[in-house]
Order: sequence, then structure tokens, then C-alpha cells
Amino acid sequence: MLKVQEIREIIKLIDQSSIDEFSYEADGATVSLKKSSGNVSVQPVEQVVNTVEKPVEVKKQEVKQVEAEPEKETPVKEAEETPTQTTVDYDYEVESPMVGTLYMSPSPEADPYVRKGSPVEKDTVVCIVEAMKLFNEIEAETNGEIVEILVEDGQLVEYGQPLFRVKTK
Repeated sequence: MLKVQEIREIIKLIDQSSIDEFSYEADGATVSLKKSSGNVSVQPVEQVVNTVEKPVEVKKQEVKQVEAEPEKETPVKEAEETPTQTTVDYDYEVESPMVGTLYMSPSPEADPYVRKGSPVEKDTVVCIVEAMKLFNEIEAETNGEIVEILVEDGQLVEYGQPLFRVKTK
């Protein structure tokens, strides 16, 4: 049976392509899509497909409500200003150079490499990222002080994900 995310991806792909009609059958589930005047319409064959249509419609309604109610824009702008003021206390972010599992210490019983307030230099190891059974030491790459730790020990991290914030000297 198709998952909701898979159906959404199929709809996006058909919408972006020049295909006018599409039919897919797997494990007894059938999805038929037809384009009419540039829009993708879903013709449900099973009840699973019907559940996909409702969230899509709700999202469209939410967008219309946001545009129709300008009073809600002011609180959103105030909320955006607050994080900007608190994030000024760092100059550099140490990012993950790869996808993997982050470890804050060389072994489970050992102390973490760095803590909030720890001084660091360019070659200071701040954590380890394990990728494919290889343990890669991540260095600070700048001189300064750790002002914020953005990840937890054992957390999966993505390529380019900020790990630490550093106030440079």
C-alpha cells in the first residue's frame, strides 16, 4: 500500500512534468492522476487516496486565512525580532562536515570534549561524528569560546548542520 508521502511526491512529479494522465497500481492499491488545465486532480480508487485530498485542501485554506488576516502579521514580526537579538552573541558556527552520529566524548565514560563556556582553538576537537563505522574528529576551526551547544550526545546529524556556536576572540 502506498504511503501518504509517496502519493504526495507522485502528485508533485506529475504536476511538474508534461504528463497529462498517470495510473499506478501496487499491492492492490491503484492511484490515477489526471491533469486538467495545468492542475493535478486525484481520482481516488481506494479510501487511502481520499485521506490525501483533505490535508491538501486544509493547507490551501490556511494559506488563504493568513493572507486575509493582516493582524496576525504583527505578532509574527515581533517573534522574529527576538531570536535575532539573542543570536548576536556568537560569531561562528561549527558545522557537521558529514552525515552521521555525533558523540560529545571519546568514550561513554569520558568527559565531553567541550562544554558551554569552554575555550577552543582552531585545532581543538569539539566532538566526533561516526559515519560508516569511522570516527571523525571535528575541530573548532576558529579561536574563541563555546557559547551554545546545538546538539545532544548520540544525535544523528546532517551535512552542514550547525553543531556549536562560538564567540571568536
